[in-house]
Amino acid sequence: MSSEFTDLHITFSKQSLMVLNLAIAFIMFGVSMGIKKSEFLEIRKNPKSIITGVFSQFILLPFFTFLLIWVINPLPELALGMLLVAASPGGNVSNFYSQQSGGNVALSVSLTAIATLGAVFMTPFNFEFYGGIYMDKKDIQQITIEFIPMFMTVFTILIIPLIAGLLMANKWPQVTKKIMKPIRFLSFGILITFMIVAFSKNIDVFTTYYKYIILLVFLHNALSFGIGYYTSKLAKLPVKDLRTITIETGIQNSGLSLVLIFTLFDGNGGMALLAAWWGIWHIISGATISYIFQRGVKKTD
Repeated sequence: MSSEFTDLHITFSKQSLMVLNLAIAFIMFGVSMGIKKSEFLEIRKNPKSIITGVFSQFILLPFFTFLLIWVINPLPELALGMLLVAASPGGNVSNFYSQQSGGNVALSVSLTAIATLGAVFMTPFNFEFYGGIYMDKKDIQQITIEFIPMFMTVFTILIIPLIAGLLMANKWPQVTKKIMKPIRFLSFGILITFMIVAFSKNIDVFTTYYKYIILLVFLHNALSFGIGYYTSKLAKLPVKDLRTITIETGIQNSGLSLVLIFTLFDGNGGMALLAAWWGIWHIISGATISYIFQRGVKKTD
């Protein structure tokens, strides 16, 4: 099956891909340094919220993304990009937005840790499962989905930095306390700068194809926030936990998606454009949702 994106491939140099890998790993390293044993104990004290958050992110989001694709029938490469973003774990900036919105930060950090560990299996599984069904139904043969290479990529840029950060926090707690915040801001700044620069270098491609991705990403991202919000509502969670799970489900690690696209899918143009715009848009939408929640906090004070 051919589409406007069939012959479009956005190629990153090896150096650019290395910078992107390092930026995501650096972010994970910074986040993991702030994870405390007491926050892992939150799982025991608050299992309902943890289970709801994991269920919302790894089960409901990929499933409803698949349903959304069948309803609106986007171009095949964009559909696969949506599935890959939905299969990725939550974005690390969700911890910041959870704090800004008056959410449960301990829950947010716990979910980040669990999602990172779970992504090693769940990201390749969900993408292979739903992507396989989609490609079979649409008779798409151009893109090969391989579980093991995706598993190894996710493990390398998420799990190794997670373990390194935890070990550092345990061995050098005082040093960690001093450098943790600067590393978080620096790593996040590097990633955002990199994505903006990379996006600007392909601005001609974006101006040609933006009509295919703007509304699609808006709908998909709104669906993500909605899944987190209403799942928490149905579970009758505390307001702070609801805010956190809404943000955790709506903020996806699109940077990881880009790494997978350029590493495993030959820089597929449609997938890359969608994931890149997701990475920019969810920063804006996350800030907006946080502001709305924050206003709610002030009204109840």
